[in-house]
Amino acid sequence: MNTLISLHNRLFAQIEHLGDGLLPLLSRFVFAATLLTYFWASGMTKLGDGLLGIFQPSTGAYAQIFPKQMEAVVYDVSQLSIFHWLVVVAGTWAEFILPLLIVVGLFTRLAALGMIGFVVVQSLTDLYGHGGIEHAETLGAWFDRIPDAPILDQRAFWMLVLVTLVIKGAGALSLDRLLSARRTDTALA
Repeated sequence: MNTLISLHNRLFAQIEHLGDGLLPLLSRFVFAATLLTYFWASGMTKLGDGLLGIFQPSTGAYAQIFPKQMEAVVYDVSQLSIFHWLVVVAGTWAEFILPLLIVVGLFTRLAALGMIGFVVVQSLTDLYGHGGIEHAETLGAWFDRIPDAPILDQRAFWMLVLVTLVIKGAGALSLDRLLSARRTDTALA
């Protein structure tokens, strides 16, 4: 029995060691394959017209992020404050910049933390701003045998990928690793 336990421990120690490098790479791949275009497409809906659209968000951007406030001002953006503009512009930029940083593996831990905050705010806006809390199928429930609710079920998987990146970093094939190696080489010289 001790031989079997020892064999088990040696085998899975090797797999665990392999996983330390592979898990961050797989997490970034899954993020790129499933969420990169989701966030970029969402960001595109928020851009205003023309080249300066990154500074002049669309009316839809305000409606997506501040649905109740927009309804209260009858969708007249000019009645909102600079705070609303700053939040919408920052949110729009975040939908482009943070996913890109994760995919290329640059400042990955910070970008993943930013995405976690973004997804929390997004989920709260979906639930309370857009009325998702009133629809059980949107909110979902854990341990209910139905794994496809947009908020609790799907976003739990998003969070798992993001938390993995916060804890493990970007992995071997990343700009973070390249910069770290260059810094180490410079320190040794």
